[in-house]
Amino acid sequence: MNTSPPLLRFDAVSKDYYGTPVLSNVTFNLGKGEILCLVGENGAGKTTLMQILFGMPVISETGGYGGQIYINDELVHFKGPLDALGSGIGMVHQEFSLIPGFSAAENIMLNREPIKPAFAREVFGERMAVLKRDIMQERASKAIQKLGMHIAPETIVSEMPVAYKQFTEIAREIDRENVQILILDEPTAVLTESEADILLNSLKKLAAEGIGIIFISHRLHEVTEIADRVVVLRDGHIIKDAPNEHITVRDIAAWMVGRDVGTSAAKTEDTRQFGADVLKVEHLWVDMPGETVRDVSFTVKQGEIFGIGGLAGQGKLGIPNGIMGLYAAGGSVFLDDREIPLGDPRSALNEGMAFVSEDRRGVGLLLDESLDWNIAFGAMQIKELYLKSFLGGLIKIRDEKLMKQLADDYIKKLEIKCTGVKQLAKELSGGNQQKVCLAKAFALDPRMLFVSEPTRGIDVGAKKIVLDTLREYNRKHGTTIVMISSELEELRSVCDRIAIVDEGHIAGILPPDSDAADFGVLMSGGKA
Repeated sequence: MNTSPPLLRFDAVSKDYYGTPVLSNVTFNLGKGEILCLVGENGAGKTTLMQILFGMPVISETGGYGGQIYINDELVHFKGPLDALGSGIGMVHQEFSLIPGFSAAENIMLNREPIKPAFAREVFGERMAVLKRDIMQERASKAIQKLGMHIAPETIVSEMPVAYKQFTEIAREIDRENVQILILDEPTAVLTESEADILLNSLKKLAAEGIGIIFISHRLHEVTEIADRVVVLRDGHIIKDAPNEHITVRDIAAWMVGRDVGTSAAKTEDTRQFGADVLKVEHLWVDMPGETVRDVSFTVKQGEIFGIGGLAGQGKLGIPNGIMGLYAAGGSVFLDDREIPLGDPRSALNEGMAFVSEDRRGVGLLLDESLDWNIAFGAMQIKELYLKSFLGGLIKIRDEKLMKQLADDYIKKLEIKCTGVKQLAKELSGGNQQKVCLAKAFALDPRMLFVSEPTRGIDVGAKKIVLDTLREYNRKHGTTIVMISSELEELRSVCDRIAIVDEGHIAGILPPDSDAADFGVLMSGGKA
């Protein structure tokens, strides 16, 4: 591997937000054709470091950064993402940046569309340009196929399963003619294991072509599989920079959190007693793009943690979204024998249901509001808590003191890394945003809690905190929880029963200690 001179070099890079240090004296290299895995707990500084490299506006808007960055031994200081793209840097962010109404080809070729020569364009300008759509389709197909996927280039993004969107994002970056550095921030968080394997193999091929890759992931087994070198960030400092030789998942986890951690949570009771059926779902169908639920029936007992798993696009995410009224749905849903009107989120909330969505930015958070406002908002709207009443309730205003107490409590309990309750939600890392979504749901004190992908994009230390918190909340409050996750081992570590969804139906329901092969059979279309 050619590492001299380095393709990319960080030299003593530092950054603070509002007086709080985020990065301190970060120094490391990336070689040509090298896959460098950057790992660390949420809030360790990984995303901020990549934002600096990519010239994201949030960096200059908050005072810039210290230190130097070199590409091919040339000092660079990008004023914006376009400068970074021009220097051959491609970046795939945690959150999608696709245009929903455009096709895969249109998104992949955006701002680089081939144009047909035309007289009207010469006279009236670019608004009269005609695209060479056949070339766009061909180039998009090649980029997608390079990743080992089969996505029709004319497919509209809004109609894609979430995994296809991720591959489309990556295809857009590798289609650029001058790409020499590719940054992937949690690219497999929305992928199943088989899809992740396809992506990892594709990245190895790209590296073999000389592209330097920075791979950020909390799936540590992927890190040990794909990395040439592992760099560990903790609290803004580099703790470890080592070649991937005999490194284990447990090693990386311990470096990340500064303590020895297990790779999975453990069940604490051998037997659990539950009440009567509290949730009954009968012949539910949900029309959610990429997650169509065809005919789902199941029951959940009072006090149970009921898991729902399955491969991407098979319908598991559609179930809570349909029950909570976010997408068109039919069938029947009963809570304590009271039928819940479908298509009406307010009715579901009024009946004591709460939902932590897998889409934390689009559904879960008020990004431009403070943490105390985010955490208390649902309880204010539904239960009129954290409000002061005047004139017999005619006038109600926020109780800032109670809101602060609530937020401080959950910041401590969930170990949310922030500067305080007044920090804006959009300024937190993805994993800490997810914790705020959980806090917001807990503040409602629900009888029935749906939690969808609760640890997506969360590091190993924070994952344990979240899973332990769900388990503790269930035990302490008796709250019935339905947990939807793409991580089978995560479901097996927490849930009392696990339903597997396949092609929009419940393929089977198994206890968590069933053989892993039995779950695999259900996921692949077989029967229990």
